[in-house]
Amino acid sequence: MPGMETIALLLIIFSAFMHALWNLLVKQSRDKTIFIWWMFASSFSMMSLMGLATGQVLPPLSLRYLLLASSAACCFVLYHWLTGRAYRDGDLSMTYPLAQTAMLYVPLWGVLFLNESLTLIGLSGIMLIIAGAYSIQLKRLSSDEIFRPFRNLNNRSVQSALCAGFIYSVGALIDKVGVNTYSAFHFTYVLVFCMLCIMSLNLLRPCYRGRVLAEWRNSRKLVLWSGPVILASYLSFRYGLQMAPVSYAVPVRQVSLVIGVLIGIFWLGESFGRIRLASAGLILGGVLLVWHG
Repeated sequence: MPGMETIALLLIIFSAFMHALWNLLVKQSRDKTIFIWWMFASSFSMMSLMGLATGQVLPPLSLRYLLLASSAACCFVLYHWLTGRAYRDGDLSMTYPLAQTAMLYVPLWGVLFLNESLTLIGLSGIMLIIAGAYSIQLKRLSSDEIFRPFRNLNNRSVQSALCAGFIYSVGALIDKVGVNTYSAFHFTYVLVFCMLCIMSLNLLRPCYRGRVLAEWRNSRKLVLWSGPVILASYLSFRYGLQMAPVSYAVPVRQVSLVIGVLIGIFWLGESFGRIRLASAGLILGGVLLVWHG
């Protein structure tokens, strides 16, 4: 299998930029759980209007179609819940690298279930991206720091992070099957609808009473910006995923970490550090290898 097509690479890099941007918007919101619900409600409304304006009629929803979209939605919602739990209860530098372990599974699933094959150069690129994504939040480069997360496997936050990585890899596999079988626009539309439904069920709990309208009043401008941003992220990634092996697409999207570092440095005034810069270099080097692999 040759390296990624340039158009697929550009779509996924654009998606990564939008992904980093909507995460920045979430960080600036007050009630983050409610804000994410508003973000998906906004993007779903926009997709509905786009479908009506362009005449993209939703095809008949077969049982297989609904199962694929709803299964992927459950995986992605569960991934966000698990990562949130891991970050809330544990040290970010310990739990964050473990949440990136999805990239270890995705190439394996691609080879086993989708008959994908990887070149040596492409595989080398994936390994560089994994190394960069794993090390970007480490406090220092030492054997103790690198293996510290794996010495705390009985820690609940570590377990949540590992489960998050595995769940995301399953969702990515289902996602690839979905966009290979159906229109990327229509599959994304149903996927977003299913995710919105799951989130809405969560908001029916008494603890969220009154918070939906309060967040709209507090973060109205952010919500209006977030809808098109997350929509651009979701659509561009799935159009890119249609043209690229999932084994390559998911690791390449980790360039969002590099974009996040740059946003932190130039927009939020965060310190960069040599580890972050070296990790960003590994990710970019890996992307180049995957592209030419």
